[in-house]
Amino acid sequence: MTKWVYTFGDGAAEGAADMRNLLGGKGANLAEMSNLGLPVPPGFTISTEVCTWYYAHGNAYPAELTGDVESALAYVGKLVGKTFGDPANPLLVSVRSGARASMPGMMDTVLNLGLNDVTVEAVAQASGNPRFAYDSYRRFIQMYSNVVLDFPHHHFEEVLDGFKADNGYNLDTDLGADDWKEIVKRYKALVEHEFGKPFPQDPQDQLWGAIGAVFGSWMNQRAIVYRRLHSIPESWGTAVNVQAMVFGNMGDSSATGVAFTRNPSTGENALYGEFLINAQGEDVVAGIRTPQNITETARIEAGSNKPSMEKALPEVFTEFNRIAGVLEGHYRDMQDLEFTVENSKLWMLQTRSGKRTAKAALRIAVEMANDGVITREEAISRVDPAALDQLLHPMLDPKADKTVIGSGLPASPGAASGEIVFSADDAELLKSQGRKVILVRIETSPEDIHGMHASEGILTTRGGMTSHAAVVARGMGKPCVCGAGTIRVDYAAGTITSGGVTLKKGDILTIDGGTGQVIAGAVPMLQPEMSGEFGTLMGWADGVRRLKVRANAETPLDARTAKNFGAEGIGLSRTEHMFFEAGRIRAVREMILADDEKGRRAALATLLAAQRADFQELFEIMDGLPVTIRLLDPPLHEFLPHTDAEIAEVAEALGVSAAKLAARKKEFDEFNPMLGFRGCRLAIAFPEIAEMQARAIFEAAVAAEKSTGKPVVPEIMVPLITGKREFDLVKNDIDSVAKKVEEETGAKLDYQVGTMIELPRAALKAGEIAETAEFFSYGTNDLTQTTYGISRDDAGTFLGTYLAKGIFEVDPFVSIDTEGVGELVKIATERGRAVRPKLKLGICGEHGGDPASVAFCEEVGLDYVSCSPFRVPIARLAAAQASLKTQAASQA
Repeated sequence: MTKWVYTFGDGAAEGAADMRNLLGGKGANLAEMSNLGLPVPPGFTISTEVCTWYYAHGNAYPAELTGDVESALAYVGKLVGKTFGDPANPLLVSVRSGARASMPGMMDTVLNLGLNDVTVEAVAQASGNPRFAYDSYRRFIQMYSNVVLDFPHHHFEEVLDGFKADNGYNLDTDLGADDWKEIVKRYKALVEHEFGKPFPQDPQDQLWGAIGAVFGSWMNQRAIVYRRLHSIPESWGTAVNVQAMVFGNMGDSSATGVAFTRNPSTGENALYGEFLINAQGEDVVAGIRTPQNITETARIEAGSNKPSMEKALPEVFTEFNRIAGVLEGHYRDMQDLEFTVENSKLWMLQTRSGKRTAKAALRIAVEMANDGVITREEAISRVDPAALDQLLHPMLDPKADKTVIGSGLPASPGAASGEIVFSADDAELLKSQGRKVILVRIETSPEDIHGMHASEGILTTRGGMTSHAAVVARGMGKPCVCGAGTIRVDYAAGTITSGGVTLKKGDILTIDGGTGQVIAGAVPMLQPEMSGEFGTLMGWADGVRRLKVRANAETPLDARTAKNFGAEGIGLSRTEHMFFEAGRIRAVREMILADDEKGRRAALATLLAAQRADFQELFEIMDGLPVTIRLLDPPLHEFLPHTDAEIAEVAEALGVSAAKLAARKKEFDEFNPMLGFRGCRLAIAFPEIAEMQARAIFEAAVAAEKSTGKPVVPEIMVPLITGKREFDLVKNDIDSVAKKVEEETGAKLDYQVGTMIELPRAALKAGEIAETAEFFSYGTNDLTQTTYGISRDDAGTFLGTYLAKGIFEVDPFVSIDTEGVGELVKIATERGRAVRPKLKLGICGEHGGDPASVAFCEEVGLDYVSCSPFRVPIARLAAAQASLKTQAASQA
């Protein structure tokens, strides 16, 4: 018989930390804390298997679940000496979600469940605190109505704000018992008016309504978006945690808070967090009241005049500090903790591995490894490679002039500039248009998740360091400034005002998530320095990875950047990018307009010296490291002017008629250029183009070898072949040029000629191609396009729908489709190496910087990946993690 419900409490539990797939992260860790003997309010977890059942059976429950829940409620009631639904001594519970992967703020929670018109009086009498009882009841009505009845909470906020204004109250804590009784009355009337029936009074109905809402929230829009952004499978489902309530809103000796065992922004080994006296959990993260610091050191640094928990509740703080140390030591990782203090008694509500910035992740991993808490291999595996992106982008230039209009809390480091937008939808729209935006909100909510993802950074006027905006931004690696209280946001007018400055929607704003500054206009930025913990961890990673990491680079700046980031060569130099400079585009156009080979060669002679200088500089920068140069790839029409005005201007500059230029453009125009006259087809039709490029490469290699004293072994790559015959025709021309350069210079050339595998037919014919090709580089951008029959440039019109409907699990242009494109790569690898066992293999599409794709390359046995310069560190770390995973699998 399947077990659906697992209890915990009083120093024992039916679950444990290693059961997170079944109990979800929250349930597994509540069980673990109970087993450790820590103060955890007793409760039970309804497993993720019930969620799976629920969706597989038309939103129904297993037959045994009702009895299992009743038994678990009785168990909890016995431990706390109360009975669920008892009008005289009621057990009140919280109902929370808990997926196996942390999804902060994405799903629903209900607190104080079990309150009704009768039990609220019993709670008031038992506690001797009617204010607390009715405060809890109004919170329950609002949360339950929002989560279960789908009645937006702002309706309740309007009632409360109006009442406070009418009575001269500023804070919720100003209201007394009679005030809350009146609020409860108004809230109930609001619900009855909306739904035509009273607010639910039966605790059993309340409980099952809340359980159903939590399971239902697994499929709400914000959870779906979050899962897509973080690659969390829908099939995992969520657990439901039902727990005896403990109350932080019972007076000045009660409190609630959120803390991290280390600073999640910097990684500093110091307790970090916020709390509120006389509050419940949502008050801390919602930003409705300004939280207080937990430690006295943090209070002083923040310049706050509100007492820290260390001073206000010293005994509780001492116990909390002890427990924080126990949990970090037990889990061997920085922990994110939630707690409540009820009448000076500390209760732990959650522990989990805390979300952190890349900077913090590096510091924590390296320090824990150096302290012997974890191994270096574990440290390598602890850091998300994609998160390194946060460290590889510019920061504000400290010497730049800045117009600071306000400041807030430095909630997530990094700096960003962009157009001001006030809604998540606007952020997403402008992002789709290629524009950079800063999302400005009074406070964010989980519904803003898509806009936060689309933004360069987030600014809120409310909320603390553990608010929704702060936690989500850190997880996404977005700069974020929270709690900028001096800034006034006017949604209706579309403006922000601060420091005598008013900016409107569309104006440029800069935020610095490291200092909390908010700045009008754009600010110059500096490249980050890759040292300290970053250098240490990358050194460890380089020591264990097998895959080499190269960069896609064709400019000196790209090459130097890549080398500084640890690139071990250039895996793709796109020669066409070198042709668009003003002094060169004319020669290219003259070549295209030439009527015969003689005219083309004359124009190419002008380009030869420029190409030779380009390649020599790349060889010298890479200083003996391999450099792969792709021959001209794009269709020739890309080099020609497009509009009539441009055609007339270029024709005059070239001294030809506009009619001739327009006719030649029309001659090269294609319905589908991606599948047209490009790649090796150009080299076969106009061999003089490939010959010029080969000569430039070889002459540059000779010159660079003389200047550096290092051997230069260029790798010349022929693009877009479909079979061996095409490749051999181009290779023969390249080899012929090599012999001529050797005769002319007296040098002995060492070089390789290979090809880019970017068409399915080439993958299938890889065995034949490898007879003469010395290396393959998988061009996974085009291979994905030609395998799927999808244009990357146009896929945006339907790709979102495909992802939402589960047709694609991930965007195939972001991560390699291992079942289709990946299968072609496997086939080509196997067939190529069957003919040439030491065939050098790599990829050079955008997938080269994607951690999941790098793991696939390790699995297939490629020799290297090549990616954009700024993604080189990401690929290095991902390659190390892939190697460790392979080693672990072989030892299992």
